Amino acid sequence: MKVLIRGAGVAGLTLAHELATRGATVTVVEKREEIAGNASWQAGGMLAPWCERESAEEVVLTLGLGAADWWDAALPGHVSRNGTLVLAPARDVGELDRFGRRTSGFKQLDTSGIAALEPALGGRFGRGLYFAQEAHLDPRKALLALRDKLLDMGARLEFGGCAASAPADVEVDCTGMADRRAELRGVRGEMLILRTDEISLARPVRLLHPRIPAYVVPRGENLFMVGATMIECDAAGPITARSTMELLGAAYALHPAFGEAELVETGVGVRPAFADNLTRVERDGQHLSINGLYRHGFLLSPAMAQQAADMILTKSRSKGVCS
Repeated sequence: MKVLIRGAGVAGLTLAHELATRGATVTVVEKREEIAGNASWQAGGMLAPWCERESAEEVVLTLGLGAADWWDAALPGHVSRNGTLVLAPARDVGELDRFGRRTSGFKQLDTSGIAALEPALGGRFGRGLYFAQEAHLDPRKALLALRDKLLDMGARLEFGGCAASAPADVEVDCTGMADRRAELRGVRGEMLILRTDEISLARPVRLLHPRIPAYVVPRGENLFMVGATMIECDAAGPITARSTMELLGAAYALHPAFGEAELVETGVGVRPAFADNLTRVERDGQHLSINGLYRHGFLLSPAMAQQAADMILTKSRSKGVCS
């Protein structure tokens, strides 16, 4: 089976890996000149199905439970299984109760419990929720490692164009917002990368706020990703001043050391979403698509890749929807 995949974001590369592992001949075509620059490149990389359940349907939890294992098997050493810590400033502590009511899989922590997990945050927060079974990865390192592994497996990756050099039996569209179908909408996410050696975190920390919840994800080498806004807009462009201030304010509220951090990078990614915010795998003859990953790209792409690979190699289904 020869499969052509359009798009080298997380959806396209995870599908390519799934198919190559099962023996298919895979070609990935990407219009950009390199892996960097798409919405996947700007992602947080959190494999957090229980935290996402707070604002998502049950199916996101169900399909996301295997994500950390998939990534660990595909890219050994890239997944950090240190869980997720959810906190709130004293004035917003009621947000912790609301968050907890809408999900599961967590342990309640007091001040000493928070300090035991993250010494740098000791004494700063009175309560927290700890999701011990969650994980995270560096999405940029993961995408580059997937690219290199696919090349080693014999897959073709063609950048800077839209036409493949080899014929295919099946074609799959994984181009996200470039697939301009009417029912897709863009959800803009803005993020910062900060550098400071004055604080160390072992896991992603979500800071709750009734209007602007944010998260801080450690990236190693004293780098921290701070994200991300959720703006109903399909315009890319640079980050806004307002979003920059809000994200910096959230980082500072987590720990004042971030006030002296170096602002290394700002970024914007436009994530494709359907009206129900659920991902879809669809087939029409010899053409398939994976789209609508919304804010769950690294969490749901393994399950979507497995669904699509089943459709391609067994031809047993015409449609699979994350619902």
